[in-house]
Amino acid sequence: MAETASFLVSSNPSPTLPQNITTIRTIAESPGLTSIPSAYTFTPTPHDQVVSETQVSLPVIDYSLLTSGTPHQRSKIVHDLGKACQNWGFFLMINHGVPESLVRSMIDGCRGFFDLPEEEKEEYRGKHVLDPIRCGTSFNASVEKVFFWKDFLKILSHPVFHSPSKPAGFSETSLEYSKRAREVARELLKGISESLGLDPNYIEKALNLEQGLQVIAANFYPPCPQPELAMGMPSHSDHGLLTFLIHNGISGLQVQHKGKWVNINGIPNSILVNIGDHLEILSNGKYRSVLHRAMVNNKATRISIAIAHGPSLDTVVSPAPELLEIEKKAAAYIGIKYKEYLEIHQSNKLDEKCNLDRLRI
Repeated sequence: MAETASFLVSSNPSPTLPQNITTIRTIAESPGLTSIPSAYTFTPTPHDQVVSETQVSLPVIDYSLLTSGTPHQRSKIVHDLGKACQNWGFFLMINHGVPESLVRSMIDGCRGFFDLPEEEKEEYRGKHVLDPIRCGTSFNASVEKVFFWKDFLKILSHPVFHSPSKPAGFSETSLEYSKRAREVARELLKGISESLGLDPNYIEKALNLEQGLQVIAANFYPPCPQPELAMGMPSHSDHGLLTFLIHNGISGLQVQHKGKWVNINGIPNSILVNIGDHLEILSNGKYRSVLHRAMVNNKATRISIAIAHGPSLDTVVSPAPELLEIEKKAAAYIGIKYKEYLEIHQSNKLDEKCNLDRLRI
């Protein structure tokens, strides 16, 4: 079982959270705010404070070599892709073919949604993980004792596309971005499938990606007067197979690597990719989803957009039998229907890899 290292509620006296405030943006924009409400105050454990001081570079994967490289180049990039999944669980993807202008428009569109008056967002305040469009604050405020310094918008974009009607143009932008991202994800998964010694189309067919779930999750982290006491997102791993992450240029992501937290800075026009829990299950632990978290700052608003690519909701994900045969190993995880995993994930608070740990044999 993974070691549980969470945050402890601080006894630091602060203003309590008014009942009528529902978004972190409203709190952050309160006149004269110099301290954060106690409901948002965390005290890190010593484990949480271990941050690597050395500059660490993520693996870089040139996507174009997967799709248009020579056989030798493709073979090498498939090998590099496997190593990145095995050693890091995160990598930077370059030459992915998603226009930089589309990425900028997507970020601007999400900012536009968060800028809408609260009453215009009210219709999207859903509670279920599979609500087509859902916005809110923190992660799961119904079970959390301490809240996270963020507002969110989540959209189911495949197999059926959904989008808020506002701001103007956002629906068209998010549709185009989700299509482009999905195409790239499917090609990446072919390369990952090959790197495991499986047929390139194995993951596509075994997990029914034609009907695969795709979720857009935009997060809004406003400036925080006491960033050392608040948390944007706690240590967690992602569900699904692959998650693509873009942001507005304000850093704040940390990834756990070799027992330490590493600050992640991207390179221009790259997409950050991380391995999800269900790729860990399918690979029988050879490729691991990795813990990551979002920090906040006191100077600038950070907007990040994650787009998660998963199996179809009714697919039971378990270690690939063909891989177990190749590697002569027993299954290390119990199979679970993707929809069931999502519902468990949403009904609990974020706590490292606790949901995945339940499936370990």
